[in-house]
Amino acid sequence: MTATTATTAAAGRSRLRSRRARLTAYLYVIPALMLIVGIIYVGVVYNSWVSTLDWNGLDPEPTQVGGGNYARLLADPIFWTALRNVALFGVVTILVQMGLGLLIALVLSGPVYGRGVYRAVVFVPVVLAPAAISAAFRQFFRPDGQLNALLDAVGLDALQRAWVADPQVALLALMAVNVFSWTGFSFLLYQAALSQVEASQLEAAQIDGAGTVRTVRSIVVPQLRMTHVTLALTGVIGSLKTFDIVFLITGGGPARSTEFLTTYIYKEAIMQFNVGYGAALSMIVLALALLLTAVQMRLYRLDRES
Repeated sequence: MTATTATTAAAGRSRLRSRRARLTAYLYVIPALMLIVGIIYVGVVYNSWVSTLDWNGLDPEPTQVGGGNYARLLADPIFWTALRNVALFGVVTILVQMGLGLLIALVLSGPVYGRGVYRAVVFVPVVLAPAAISAAFRQFFRPDGQLNALLDAVGLDALQRAWVADPQVALLALMAVNVFSWTGFSFLLYQAALSQVEASQLEAAQIDGAGTVRTVRSIVVPQLRMTHVTLALTGVIGSLKTFDIVFLITGGGPARSTEFLTTYIYKEAIMQFNVGYGAALSMIVLALALLLTAVQMRLYRLDRES
């Protein structure tokens, strides 16, 4: 065998091993792709078809209405109320969570005694089951619950309310539950981001005479911009998907004051058997989520290019 023949044979074996390696990689990926395509994408296509039907989910011969469900949706005051509630809920909770999360991360980034314990306490609500949190806060907000008892004990009995039965404050009560549940997540991301801030910049600011507030505002906060964007957009998408605490604490009431898109979809599709209309509502939620995801990806791309 000549040297050229041996080299050709070795190259052939190398290509064969490379093809086998690629094939092995595809075999590992195929089960996940089957699940994603079969459950998510096929489900989305099927749901979009159902959204064009007047169907109760049981009738073997549903009526095709085309865009009738979407026209009904645009004229539905409950839909607009739910969308407004989601928007207000998202804006308030995201701003509060981000503010509290950053504040706690800044405080615990210093030499604080028992810092590990405080970090655990802040993060624990993130991993608690929403059902457990909802049951606890439902009791907490009762007219004879702990919150009103605390207000009475400190002489603020004039502020006592039936918190989740009063249309004027029920949404605020749900915001408080969400802030309690997810501030720890904001804290965790900010804590990780703060570890990437250059210590030399902070030292230079101190040498120049900048105080703590000025240093945080002018140096720390700008360097956390992508963390801000991530928390804002994931918070908005999370608000669109919020269902458990609303359904378990208020059920969307009283008087639709805490109705969300998710609870409205559940009531229409599952409780009222308006499956076609519920599917149209869910397609709107999907469209909003995709739009926000596209915005997030665009912002990340711009940040990398800058």
